[in-house]
Amino acid sequence: MAAIRPPSTVSAWQPSVAGIAEVFHARFTDHAYPAHVHDTWTLMILDGGRVDFALDGARHGLGVSDAVVLLPPGVSHDGRTVTEAGFRKRVLYLDTSVLPERLTGAAVDTPLLADPALRERVHGLHLALAERDPFEAQSRLAFVRERLHRRLAGRAAEGPGTDTGTGRVPVPVPGARVAVRLRELLDARVAEGITLAEASAELGYPHPTHLIRSFKAAYGLPPHAYLTGRRVELARRLLLAGVRPAEAATAAGFYDQAHLTRHFGRHVGTSPARFARSGRT
Repeated sequence: MAAIRPPSTVSAWQPSVAGIAEVFHARFTDHAYPAHVHDTWTLMILDGGRVDFALDGARHGLGVSDAVVLLPPGVSHDGRTVTEAGFRKRVLYLDTSVLPERLTGAAVDTPLLADPALRERVHGLHLALAERDPFEAQSRLAFVRERLHRRLAGRAAEGPGTDTGTGRVPVPVPGARVAVRLRELLDARVAEGITLAEASAELGYPHPTHLIRSFKAAYGLPPHAYLTGRRVELARRLLLAGVRPAEAATAAGFYDQAHLTRHFGRHVGTSPARFARSGRT
């Protein structure tokens, strides 16, 4: 007789702590994230089970341990359950006031930080955030930031792994420049969107397929998937700010609530309505 899997659960909220864009706690028993990017740092600890993820094309696995996962902004990654038991995780999405983008290269090189002291600091920060104590959380965040800087700063010395102009890992592929320009164009028009023909005309490339191939080679996912992920990120922020799902859908660039719900489930592992309610509990 097959074991009964525990239900998947999600809890998310925006704390009143500068530097933390979102707190996200989840249990997933059978979920696979598509390749996507965040405009924030993703700081994760695992409380149960195992998870497997790819960052910038390299796969990594993690079970419950003293390790902390740190994924940089703007770099493609995915994630999936490994066992029938799934996994339980706690995540903080940190903006670049906590960690500058110049540390991206170091984080790509070592996304798993085996550091018991850091994990304990992150755990303590989550406890303070759950208590809705912003002063304690601010103090604990300062110690987390200090430890992360200490771990990453040595690897971020100016060398072949980082681009000191943007902080992102350079893209050593043909068409890198046009990929960067297309990404900037998509970032500037997340909600309103842009057609491939418009992008080709604005960037001066008569063949849209060249844009798609260049973008995917540079960032690990096609432009449409990147834009969908950015729209889901925008919808998350709107929902936690109290915007109704139907209104958040159109404000984030989705056709309607059903369109948002379909993509939101793939990216976040729950529905927009449940995600929004979790922030009010």
